[in-house]
Amino acid sequence: MYAVIQTGGKQIKVEVGQEIFVEKLDVEVDDVVTFDEVLLVGGKKTVVGKPLIAGANVKAKVVKQGKAKKIIVFKYTAKKGNARKQGHRQPYTKLLIEEINA
Repeated sequence: MYAVIQTGGKQIKVEVGQEIFVEKLDVEVDDVVTFDEVLLVGGKKTVVGKPLIAGANVKAKVVKQGKAKKIIVFKYTAKKGNARKQGHRQPYTKLLIEEINA
């Protein structure tokens, strides 16, 4: 069984037992998060929402809060002597999908 949920402005396909990385959520480690914005539930019978499925939810356990690997943003203007270097680390929440209720 799988589901498509919406979180952080993104749609993610999830299955039970899968670990996913989502935009940072304001929760503590070992908390249980419930996603009510379920767009699709698949398996033996596929159910598609219009746009959401009423009464469906996905429960996930918070495994870790962290930051992704640093990326370097370098902007350069030719022939002007203008260069700008900036680093960025995107915060994330790592979740373990425990249950899909349709």
